[in-house]
Amino acid sequence: MQELLFFRTFVSEMILKRLSILNYKNIAQADLELSSGINCLIGRNGEGKTNLLDSIYFLSMCKSSFSGADSACVYHGRDFMMIQGLYEREDGTPEEIYCGLKPGQKKMFRRGKKAYKRLTDHIGLIPLVVVSPADSSLIDSGSEERRRFLDIVISQCEPAYLEALVRYNKALQQRNALLKMEDAEPDAELLGILEESMAHEGEFIFQRRQHYVDELLPTFQRYYTAISQGAEEVGLRYVSHCQRGPLLEVIRRDRHKDRAVGYSLHGTHKDELEMTLGGYPIKREGSQGQNKSFLIALKLSQFNFLRRTGSRTTPILLLDDIFDKLDAGRVEQIVRLVSGEDFGQIFITDTNRDHLDKILTLMPGENKLFHVEGGTFSS
Repeated sequence: MQELLFFRTFVSEMILKRLSILNYKNIAQADLELSSGINCLIGRNGEGKTNLLDSIYFLSMCKSSFSGADSACVYHGRDFMMIQGLYEREDGTPEEIYCGLKPGQKKMFRRGKKAYKRLTDHIGLIPLVVVSPADSSLIDSGSEERRRFLDIVISQCEPAYLEALVRYNKALQQRNALLKMEDAEPDAELLGILEESMAHEGEFIFQRRQHYVDELLPTFQRYYTAISQGAEEVGLRYVSHCQRGPLLEVIRRDRHKDRAVGYSLHGTHKDELEMTLGGYPIKREGSQGQNKSFLIALKLSQFNFLRRTGSRTTPILLLDDIFDKLDAGRVEQIVRLVSGEDFGQIFITDTNRDHLDKILTLMPGENKLFHVEGGTFSS
């Protein structure tokens, strides 16, 4: 396997030692002592494996990894949910994160005894990367999913980016509301102010996205080469309206068209991340195995980026049913990659015990295996 060479900087670890859950999706109650190495979850589909991984994601990102209202995360028929994680830093310092939610009320996040005033202040404290079947939407769906991929990783390492994204989206929503007005022409001065805000924030967003893609590409290509053993070439290209000139001019140039359709046609909310296999769009060219290899390489390069930027904390890695539709050679290469020294605590789900046993033989070190049935967990 081709050796992967990355920047070497001091990187710390944040380990999830204990996870307590009440009324999260189909998990009525769980209290798990976890391994600092590999945690395997074995069970049939629909038993709660993915929901447990999603609860860990919630503690890092303040929301579910699936779209939808927070209230959908509450166990059916219950009036609240709670997730609590006890983490430990490399020097032994504990970090306790609590999340509580009642439908119709503002969700509560606490670090230790102190509640967050803004949830955005929490993002990035516990970096995390999830690889799952849902990632197929990055290839199959529209550009919104690919922008979301960029936003999730950059927000974890740069709080200013998330704040700019919030301001941009607020200005965009207000401009769109004005463009939809039917009774009268929108206030030109107010439109101008909103456009200036969109342009200012949008150009910052563009710069950070472009920088991220430039940083990501060589690492991504090395990971894909390792997984596929050099079978194919892959690429990424970031496309934005900001590349046409000053964004304010681009937005204002077609204001009359925006007014006609009732929404903003130009801006960073239309950016695209083009994904290629052998120089052609992977959506058109890729097999199931190639697509999955592409997405896993993309997420592992995301992991590497987070590890050496932001808080320089090794992310927690969640691998949800990722080995399906991959041949034995690619599975072995992926396992060898994530068992290297750059990776820390890992959670793996699978429906096949034999499959997990083979994976564990390739991944020495501390591990725990949990059986999952009906939202309950046993080791």
